[in-house]
Amino acid sequence: TFNQLQKLLSKNNGKVVGDLMTPNPLVVYETTNLEDAVKLLLETKYRRLPVVDDDGKLAGIITRGDIVRAAMQIKSAAERSA
Repeated sequence: TFNQLQKLLSKNNGKVVGDLMTPNPLVVYETTNLEDAVKLLLETKYRRLPVVDDDGKLAGIITRGDIVRAAMQIKSAAERSA
C-alpha cells in the first residue's frame, strides 16, 4: 500500500526527487500537433509527456488518457454533424 511505501521511503538516506527524476525528459510544446504527440507516445511507450511553452517552462502534462478523451469527443462531434 501507499502507507507501506511511505514508511520505506522515510528511510531514504537523504535521497531527493532530483536523484530519481528523468533528466532532460522528452517534451512537447503547447503548439505541438496532436498527431505528433500521439506518435511520440506510441514510439516511446511513455504514458505521459511534459508540455512546455515557448520559453521551455512547464505548462502541463499530456497523457494517453487525455488523447483518448479528445479522440472520443472528436468522434462524437463528427457523428452528430453527419
